Amino acid sequence: MSKVGVILSGCGVFDGSEIQEASATLIALAQRGIEYQCMAPDCELTVIDHCTGEPTGEKRNVLVESARIARGEIVNLKDVKGTDYDAFFLPGGFGAAKNLCTFAFDGADCSVDPQVERVLKEANDAGKPIGLMCIAPALGAKVFGDKQVKVTIGHDAGTALAINATGATHVEADAQEIVVDDALNIVSTPAYMEAKNPAQVFAGISALVENIAERIG
Repeated sequence: MSKVGVILSGCGVFDGSEIQEASATLIALAQRGIEYQCMAPDCELTVIDHCTGEPTGEKRNVLVESARIARGEIVNLKDVKGTDYDAFFLPGGFGAAKNLCTFAFDGADCSVDPQVERVLKEANDAGKPIGLMCIAPALGAKVFGDKQVKVTIGHDAGTALAINATGATHVEADAQEIVVDDALNIVSTPAYMEAKNPAQVFAGISALVENIAERIG
């Protein structure tokens, strides 16, 4: 049986993983009989009040918050090797652009969490597929821009320009569509960068998971 890693960035769209995208990923994997392990880096996040959209001034831990989505079944990313799993998936949410990297603040000049970058590069070097959702393709662009990776975040022109500035190539796509970089084994979908409802999110993520499932057999 295949086993894949799902890299989370907290819990909640404004300061962590987008919960519906993360859930859609886990459901799509389970539907195909693919075992998964949730994981996250052990680092701090700045908490956002999801009613007001404003910072609360509180700090929380990305690994601890991600455990909420994983129902406690989570591992520290520092203990993961990119060769440990058959594929890796990164749901979106602002945490992917704020906690796993600094794209939300620094655009193309962003830095990536060292553990996230290490695992993704190890996986890519080993030929393991990687699935990127919502804003997470921007992180993938930073990590693999030197390889001219092809990704999508939908139709947002400003974000697309920043992605292209990393050396990556942005391809426009709708919520239910995927963009495939066959050479690098990387698949992306816009999810809530374009989606209007959870059904559209699930359609795109399900297509992404199906594509990667075929790659890992």
